[in-house]
Amino acid sequence: MYNLIPDSEIERFIEEDVPYGDLTTTLLGIGEEPGEIAFTARDRSVVCCTEEAGRVLAKCGATVLFALPSGTVADPGAEILRAEGPAAALHAGWKVAMNLLEYASGISTRTATIVERARAANPGINVVTTRKSFPGTKKVAIKAIMAGGAFPHRLGLSESILVFSQHTAFLGGLDVFLEKLPSLKKRAPEQKILVEADSAEEALRIAAAGADVVQVDKMPALDLAALVSEIRSRFPGVAVSAAGGINAENAASYAATGIDILVLSSVYFGKPADISTSITHKPKP
Repeated sequence: MYNLIPDSEIERFIEEDVPYGDLTTTLLGIGEEPGEIAFTARDRSVVCCTEEAGRVLAKCGATVLFALPSGTVADPGAEILRAEGPAAALHAGWKVAMNLLEYASGISTRTATIVERARAANPGINVVTTRKSFPGTKKVAIKAIMAGGAFPHRLGLSESILVFSQHTAFLGGLDVFLEKLPSLKKRAPEQKILVEADSAEEALRIAAAGADVVQVDKMPALDLAALVSEIRSRFPGVAVSAAGGINAENAASYAATGIDILVLSSVYFGKPADISTSITHKPKP
């Protein structure tokens, strides 16, 4: 998987943790002693950011010996990343590398679980994630969800068109906007037009007006199944996406309604992956 994190951010991650050097390692006088660091999965995980964690260690002066590619399923006890170098380098990069691995792998593991459950119920469904990642972590979050088998719903406001009621309120309401929809499609011929509906009745009006995708928010799965069936029969060219409160427990139920797109934020929040670290002294013969 591509390295999405630029060197400037890798350096910023290190600078946050080691702004003025490592006081403990310096005072102990062990900085030049050779050693090895290894990261191991404690639980079954979809690993992510092994590449970036390796770059952290390399920037600190270590040499990466082994790394599982992001997106690899690691069983308990599997080695994820190993590097060697002077103790100063290993200690400087240790926690930064581990934090990247644990947080990113937590996201990718949760994502993979939802993708697996959703596709078991609906093999053709697309699982996408919102832009609700914690500020400053988007590149890591996007890499993690892709490692887990999902794709971003929207990277930001600049590259996609998604119309909410908070937009149409400034136009005089949904009906006024729907009258303008044909002209909007002409102004953005290369873009899909997504419109969110607050009810099944609104969803049908939006589909009838020619939106490319109707997005429904927090609609119960049973109601959604009926809506999808009606849109499929009346407006076969319109895709349906569902958002709001979707997680590993209900993803299969929503996917089984026949929707095209499952939109979620839940993968960003939860327990990091459990990864152990060992640092050993490897004195020269």
